[in-house]
Amino acid sequence: MTRRSAGENSAVQALSRLLGELLGLPDLDAEWLNTPLTHPSFTFEAGNTGENNQRLEFLGDAVLDFLMGEYLYLRYPERPEGALTKIRAAVVNEATLARIARRLGLGAALRLGRGEQHSGGRARDSNLADALEALIGALYLRFGLESARVFTRALFVPEIEALPEFFGDNKTHLQELAQRRGQSVVYRVVGERGPDHRKVFSVAVLLDGEQAGLGNGRTKKEAEQEAAGMALQKWINKA
Repeated sequence: MTRRSAGENSAVQALSRLLGELLGLPDLDAEWLNTPLTHPSFTFEAGNTGENNQRLEFLGDAVLDFLMGEYLYLRYPERPEGALTKIRAAVVNEATLARIARRLGLGAALRLGRGEQHSGGRARDSNLADALEALIGALYLRFGLESARVFTRALFVPEIEALPEFFGDNKTHLQELAQRRGQSVVYRVVGERGPDHRKVFSVAVLLDGEQAGLGNGRTKKEAEQEAAGMALQKWINKA
């Protein structure tokens, strides 16, 4: 098959380095990325020689569904099956996959047929989402489930935690987490500044008497939400 362009090769090498750092494999060989990054249009134009990423995309879709289901089940034991299904669907979808793929630079690394490339295929959501799922499938086959788990959690957990429809109420979420661990949650105003019509409150949240977050806001409730959000972020980073 046709060799990669200089731009594609540079993008693949950059992706390989990023994955190596994330997985703790500094000498990762980039050759294994060829198949997950090969769009069907490329193999079609090459006379159907070699493998494209469709089969790996099928596998990666299943692996991603499992790993996100596993994460949500373990992370949120207080939430029912229906809520977990909605959360997973909100992040395991084409739009989110494409957004993550763009952050990884997958578009520049894709091998596309000439027609697909000229029609904007490197920026097309479906191509990017399929490539990311194919990459997850390839990670699973080459390095095992734990590497795929590390990769998917690094990319998708921030997307989960940023969902306002599920986690917008930081105080409620923090209370649920603290209750599971038997910890007390107390909010304390630790400062006020500014004139009465533009007062800003500073509020600390204490878990078992220790400060876990500090927030500021025009109202005490707003400051409490920010403090709870900071505590949640610290909790997530330790997980």
